[in-house]
Amino acid sequence: MMDMHCHIDLYPNPEEVIRQCVENNLYVLSVTTTPKAWAGTYALTKEAPRFNTALGLHPQLAHQREHELQLFDSLISETKYIGEIGLDGSRNYRSFLNAQLRVFRHILNKCQKTKSKVLSIHSRGAVSMVLDELEDHPGAGLPILHWFLGTKKEMSRAIDLGCMFSVGPAMTTSQKGKQILRWLPRESVLLETDGPFAILGNKQLRPVDSFLMIDYLIEEWELPENAAINLLRNNLKRVVVS
Repeated sequence: MMDMHCHIDLYPNPEEVIRQCVENNLYVLSVTTTPKAWAGTYALTKEAPRFNTALGLHPQLAHQREHELQLFDSLISETKYIGEIGLDGSRNYRSFLNAQLRVFRHILNKCQKTKSKVLSIHSRGAVSMVLDELEDHPGAGLPILHWFLGTKKEMSRAIDLGCMFSVGPAMTTSQKGKQILRWLPRESVLLETDGPFAILGNKQLRPVDSFLMIDYLIEEWELPENAAINLLRNNLKRVVVS
């Protein structure tokens, strides 16, 4: 199946995690948090089938790594996938929103010029602001809102803007997350883990744990297993680029 948002380079044992992914025939999008991390992360998985590495600059690092935008620009032609990018308005990062906006706008502008990008977007505490920027930068690419925790109104607006949503097992541990999973239209859902940051129980999630999400969605959607898997595969086909 798939993990459309994980940080392969940040596992303590990335080679083992990659091996598990290959053995289970997973399609994996490995996001990066800084442009400097892209080359090393790409090198980890370039020989692995069904892996893609995204070029990112995480909003929580924007105020520290804004100077890496020149490197970002030099690498953007190397990949169709951009992430992790976005905005973070949570308590510890809202004071850096001006820097985050500069970085996010710069990236979206670049994506508008290069076309056909797939964007994995962080929106914690800043969903409306993220959607404003996507609205102001039409044609920047296919937005995937990772671990979306907005309102139903924001979700509807995101869908109108062509967004998809990557969801993972950690979302099932909160009432808010469960509510979002009930709201999301099935045709917009992709799977993720956000490992190794996301935790389930006392365990760091790995890409293979995306299978847990299939079990959850089968029950939530009241679909046979084959029907749920085929639906998710069709969703993935909308995102996979050559």
